[in-house]
Amino acid sequence: MSERNRAIVSVTGVVQGVGFRPFVYRTATEEELAGRVNNTGDGRVEIVLEGSEAGIESFLSTLRTDPPPLARVENVTVTDSDPEGLSTFDIVASTDSTGGSGTIPPDTAMCDACLEDLRDPDSRFYEYWASACVDCGPRYTVIRELPYDRPTTSMDAFPMCDDCLEDYENPTDRRYHAQTIACPACGPTLSLLDGDGNELAGGDDAIRRAGERLAGGDLVAIKGIGGTHLACDATDPEVVERLRERTGRPEKPFAVMAPDLETVESFAQVSADERDALEDTRRPILLLDGRSDDRPEWLAAVSPGLHTVGVMLPYSGLHHLFFDHVDGPLVMTSANMPGVPMATDRESILVDLDGVIDATLVHDREIVMRCDDSVARFSGGQRRFVRRSRGWVPESLPLPVDTDLDVLALGAEFDATVALTQAGEIVPSQYIGDVDDPETIGYLRETVSHLRDLLGTDPDVVACDAHPDFLTTSEARKYASEEGMAGPMQVQHHHAHAASLLAEHGRKRAIVIAADGTGYGPDGSIWGGEVLDTTLADFERVGGLSTFALPGGTAAIETPARILASLLDDTERIDELLVEGGAVETADEAATVRRQVKQSVNTPVTTSSGRLLDAVSALLDVCTERSYEGEPAMKLESVAVGGDVLDYEIPYDSRNGTRVLDSRQLVRDLDSLSDEHSTADVAATAQWTLAHGLADVAVEVAEDRGVDTVGFTGGVAYNDAIIRTISERVEVVGLDFLSHDQVPPGDGGIAYGQVAVATARDSTD
Repeated sequence: MSERNRAIVSVTGVVQGVGFRPFVYRTATEEELAGRVNNTGDGRVEIVLEGSEAGIESFLSTLRTDPPPLARVENVTVTDSDPEGLSTFDIVASTDSTGGSGTIPPDTAMCDACLEDLRDPDSRFYEYWASACVDCGPRYTVIRELPYDRPTTSMDAFPMCDDCLEDYENPTDRRYHAQTIACPACGPTLSLLDGDGNELAGGDDAIRRAGERLAGGDLVAIKGIGGTHLACDATDPEVVERLRERTGRPEKPFAVMAPDLETVESFAQVSADERDALEDTRRPILLLDGRSDDRPEWLAAVSPGLHTVGVMLPYSGLHHLFFDHVDGPLVMTSANMPGVPMATDRESILVDLDGVIDATLVHDREIVMRCDDSVARFSGGQRRFVRRSRGWVPESLPLPVDTDLDVLALGAEFDATVALTQAGEIVPSQYIGDVDDPETIGYLRETVSHLRDLLGTDPDVVACDAHPDFLTTSEARKYASEEGMAGPMQVQHHHAHAASLLAEHGRKRAIVIAADGTGYGPDGSIWGGEVLDTTLADFERVGGLSTFALPGGTAAIETPARILASLLDDTERIDELLVEGGAVETADEAATVRRQVKQSVNTPVTTSSGRLLDAVSALLDVCTERSYEGEPAMKLESVAVGGDVLDYEIPYDSRNGTRVLDSRQLVRDLDSLSDEHSTADVAATAQWTLAHGLADVAVEVAEDRGVDTVGFTGGVAYNDAIIRTISERVEVVGLDFLSHDQVPPGDGGIAYGQVAVATARDSTD
């Protein structure tokens, strides 16, 4: 008989609520090991093993290399001990927690095994929309507190039937301790309501009737896992236009859900990496290039003026069952009116969407915390988050500073998230949205409170953007005064962008190109086309774009032809563009705008890359009126896809001894080029010049200062042509190039960067 050994194993990571204990049980019994496994209140799993040395080593190898699909093993600590003669292996109850700390798993798509049960007539889960197991289903959106057990979730309202209880208590079953286990006999139920809240159908019939209404051209709200979608037939332009009219979204692109990859490939181009991302258990919306040949006409209504379309595959049982009754793709967009967070219950759906929806499909499981769909795009050959939310939140990200300081960061104003520290890491929240009204402020506070409770963290300091007028800045002051947090620590917008990039990659310093639409500069101007020598704690502005004016401030952002009044010299040409671009109605009004610029009246100064691209979009008559964030630049990119870069010498200027790209000369040159060349070629040239010009400045500074790394961040970093041009320019001279993978380049990554800056400054004090 081999010598008996004993090992005490502690595992950290995403190891609770993901089927980790039954996995440990099965693996231990296969290796003929005795012992026990239990969850602790601080998010760890503790394992005691007794048996042969070879069996224990084999167990540990499997633990590290082949954990359950949703688990993430971060650290395994093994301590040897004297055997106690254990003869069985047991799963024991979770350790009670008083602090509410631990690791929270994200929501994930229905797994293949549950989908097979959904389709199996002999299964009791046949055609049941809310089936789930330890490998799939809702997590974050149903958890009230930790440890993650059924009584601490919204599933507590649905006592298990005898069959579900038997599965729940069987360690060999994949539904063992699956807190969201449910079947038609005991689980949540569906109801189809008309626009006034009257019930039309229930159960399976509700799905069928809802599908019929969608096929008939109705707009239907569908309550799902972490929120509600507004759905309609994506292939009917008249129906899509009705959705636009009722929601006040005249041009904003809508995401679509397709039943399978074959359908997706009928209207979009899908690479191998994009295919993997679409089918991943996290199921993001992925921005794909639409087909260039045999492009269906309905795409123009779903994604007006863009070459891309947002696509996702079904991720819940409800979605799979819907496509039994609906042919082709459906528009699936967040169910909210502008300025109001996404509806999550029957009452808010009926009130918020009164006059918008023709019917709503609801269920009776509470959504504890709303969580929008994640959105990503492959640009420069790599995935970039546009929105890091469902499927990833609340997974933690690296905190590059060794500190005991706990930080709450409130992000910026648009596309906001919040972030908190916990146990030496940073936990960004789900997507909150544009924090510019009382409703989203309420959602922000709700999110902060919920995460603080779940993570068991009590922030020492609150961080926010440097803009004095952001509502998030005002909220930071309230947290500081009402809850005794230090601060607020205000972090310059582009420093936060750059710091998020450094933190994600664990770097201490880089020359970072920060290119976006708007960020409050230390000099009071609007930044957005910056080259920064950046560390986590500090930055120096070392180049970028030359300044230009925004006549009328917000008016120039909404009608970017106004910006051309500060970029062009020819008064007749300016007046022509202002009138044709809808910025003004008459030549006299155009002259007033020119006088504004000359006299510096209500003309904020900017270096914004986003605003420069907007101006070029208006110059080329691609997009002259902005109806959603980023629209003119996004439509310019779509036009540029079909163009070739013209042979053109990049214009430079200097500012306070630093090298800058001359914005005025660039636009004047592009205007001249447009006389003889196609709009597509001039658009492509504009993007290439902006990218190459900023990259030239960054490379020159990096080489002069002996810095071996150049990074690129900000909202412009989603542009595929621009990021490819910058990366090629950087790498050709042998410098490292940093870009985002785990954090959105846009404002959704600001809170993460604010935490990194706050902790770095504390460690250097």
